[in-house]
Amino acid sequence: MITEDKLEQHALQWFQDTGWDYLPGPTLAPDGDRPERTDYRAVVLRDRLAEAATNLNPQLPRAAVDEVVHIVSTRAHPSLVQNNRSFHRLLIEGVKIEFTNVAGEKVTDHAQLVDFQNVQNNDFLVVNQFTVTGTKKPRRPDIVVFINGLPLSVIKLKNPADETADIWQAYDQLQTYKDEIE
Repeated sequence: MITEDKLEQHALQWFQDTGWDYLPGPTLAPDGDRPERTDYRAVVLRDRLAEAATNLNPQLPRAAVDEVVHIVSTRAHPSLVQNNRSFHRLLIEGVKIEFTNVAGEKVTDHAQLVDFQNVQNNDFLVVNQFTVTGTKKPRRPDIVVFINGLPLSVIKLKNPADETADIWQAYDQLQTYKDEIE
């Protein structure tokens, strides 16, 4: 009999079979074996994002890369819809950044967050059981997919053998995540 856990393991295996790296959520936690988060509120994997920004934008000095990471990791608007639109713009157009180049000149550029032309230049990571501090209590999405340290999708699974589980329960849980996790 298939359970929600078995479904999760199959989904994670599918991601791995298609080239994604996998890490369990607790491993990345601040108190985990390979912490990549400073606290449970952090959802962006900042070091991965900084590494990707450096690799995709070799013209940027370290201070500019740090500014890119800060801009992308900071909530820009009070509403989720506005925030998502702003993030989408950064993802597609790049992050507008000003810096001083090696010649001492002020330069304005757009730092790319994802290489859409050569996808192999990106870092693909799938994580399960990624605990995040919510406004009411900790929340733990089943699967979160990251590209270059950016959480781009949340997958909520339900036990297919449970006749009372349906898509609306999963939808409601995703709405709770949207309401309680920045």
